[in-house]
Amino acid sequence: GTTSKPPFPELDFRSGARVEELNKLIQEFTKHDQREYDDQRALEIHTAKDFIFSMLGMVQKLDQKLPVANEYLLLSGGVREGVVDIDLDELNVYARGTDYDMDFTLLVPALKLHDRNQPVTLDMRHSALCHSWLSLRLFDEGTISKWKDCCTIVDHINGATNYFFSPTKVADWFYESISIVLSEIQKKPQRGMPKVEKVEKNGTIISIILGVGSSRMLYDIVPVVSFKGWPAVAQSWLMENHFWDGKITEEEVISGFYLVPACSYKGKKDNEWRLSFARSEVQLKKCISSSLMQAYQACKAIIIKLLSRPKAISPYHLRSMMLWACDRLPASYLAQEDYAAHFLLGLIDDLQHCLVNKMCPNYFIPQCNMLEHLSEDTVMLHARKLSSVRSDPAEHLRTAIEHVKAANRLTLELQRRGSTTSIPSPQSDGGDPNQPDDRLAKKLQQLVTENPGKSISVFINPDDVTRPHFRIDDKFF
Repeated sequence: GTTSKPPFPELDFRSGARVEELNKLIQEFTKHDQREYDDQRALEIHTAKDFIFSMLGMVQKLDQKLPVANEYLLLSGGVREGVVDIDLDELNVYARGTDYDMDFTLLVPALKLHDRNQPVTLDMRHSALCHSWLSLRLFDEGTISKWKDCCTIVDHINGATNYFFSPTKVADWFYESISIVLSEIQKKPQRGMPKVEKVEKNGTIISIILGVGSSRMLYDIVPVVSFKGWPAVAQSWLMENHFWDGKITEEEVISGFYLVPACSYKGKKDNEWRLSFARSEVQLKKCISSSLMQAYQACKAIIIKLLSRPKAISPYHLRSMMLWACDRLPASYLAQEDYAAHFLLGLIDDLQHCLVNKMCPNYFIPQCNMLEHLSEDTVMLHARKLSSVRSDPAEHLRTAIEHVKAANRLTLELQRRGSTTSIPSPQSDGGDPNQPDDRLAKKLQQLVTENPGKSISVFINPDDVTRPHFRIDDKFF
């Protein structure tokens, strides 16, 4: 006749929070954070994208600097969301709900090296790990003459002149070119054309906020150098075992990389580019469980607000830690659907560990420590802030939920005050605005709902901007 005691609810030892409650809070955050798109919103997204691609086609025609047939990488989330490794200290603060409703990052190759099968060797003699200068000697004379004015010039003793592609000069040229094109477009506004609400140069990226119907879209446009293949400096990473082994092929992971306009802490801003593996990260994301992604998004929302001053930790650091965790922990553990709370607490612990030890290795180039430049005072300040989160994760989750709900309320309020009619695409013939192309709307809605959080490559010919080609992973649309 002994009666068994009911199992004690699972608790987080450090904070005393009930794990079940943390899981529910993460689910609630995810519900409010993930936007659902109806046909109207899908058309607005398409209209804004159409406008940006048309604009870039016109930039190419200005002085023929950009490649004629270019391949952009479109990422969901702005630069401030950590989708690429760019320093945030030079960026103006934009808030979802207040300044925009949806955000994207668009990597636009200014130069392409796409004809190489061997590992790409870069000129890293002058720069810190994970960074490189880029000599135009790798290119033909036509390319050199086109881009001379965006280079720093180094004369050698033997009389030879070397042109180094300058990220700051390229960004200046890009901003000026975009400004000229937008000024021309706005002189002849077409019906249904997005309203350009803001164009700002933030360091080396150009941020554009478009108003389309009742939506505001933020596009962070980043001029990059695009490479096919894999850099020699990251070759040893391929020799290690990784969580994605057997799930996706090595060819998918190492199909290409970029140089983005960002320099190291002590680097020369006019010359130094940072290696970016954004294309690979799109592939790796497919192998990360939904519960870990939910924990990551919730953790990111907490730290963006908490660790914003002084700027030392970016969401990209957190992304790197998540990838390392995927390599370190068993896939069967990370696949547990009701373990989001464990993953959130683990990510906070990981981040605090990295701060206390001032060590956060780049996932693709582990010998590069992304926190090396920080002062002891800065890392300890942030570690103490994280300690307060770890002591009461439920309260910080509730605050993150309130922030995202407030942003959504602002968006809904704007939609109520804004246009209630459908907006035709800029290339449309201006037919009845209340009769959008249902097939297009359905197709776009299907793309968005079937590929949540995925990044989209777009191949576009600027001579025919009416036919952009979506590529989500290896599928074309």
